[in-house]
Amino acid sequence: MDLTPQRRFVTPLAGERVEDLAARALPDEPLDSAVDKIRSWNLHIFAMRKPAGLILGSDVVFVEPPRR
Repeated sequence: MDLTPQRRFVTPLAGERVEDLAARALPDEPLDSAVDKIRSWNLHIFAMRKPAGLILGSDVVFVEPPRR
């Protein structure tokens, strides 16, 4: 059985904010654009979490859009 390609992801470093993670994961992207992309690809974190935007070290944060 062949394995299918999976989406790239990172896990947050201790004390890392979404802006820090976006800069690390998407270094060639302008920061505002990188943050927007990270948020849009990770609604399971950013739409549901209270307080909004809190990321945990155990989160799986996707750094590319879903594959078709």
